[in-house]
Amino acid sequence: MDQNNLDKIIERALDIREKYHRLEKQQNGSEWTLEQDALAYLTDAGIVGRDIMSHEKTWIKKDASAELEHKLAENIWWLIILADRTGIDIKNALEKFLTKTENIFK
Repeated sequence: MDQNNLDKIIERALDIREKYHRLEKQQNGSEWTLEQDALAYLTDAGIVGRDIMSHEKTWIKKDASAELEHKLAENIWWLIILADRTGIDIKNALEKFLTKTENIFK
């Protein structure tokens, strides 16, 4: 994936989050807080665990393969949102992480 595609993905992710904020305001009178976003991410991360168990045939779940694909992508989306809300440049953070980790194996 080239840099432009990642930029577009991040832009789309943030646009979707804005639409959810508008929905939250309609339903609850206010946007979710950063803590609520983090809790939603953690909930979805837990669902990935169950979907992996289903993938490995240790937990029976209908449509787990499709849900696993969806939840893995949703978790990436949440990480983009959490990075944005905390002022972290996710592209830069990922680059630093990859470089640091690669250097472990040199």
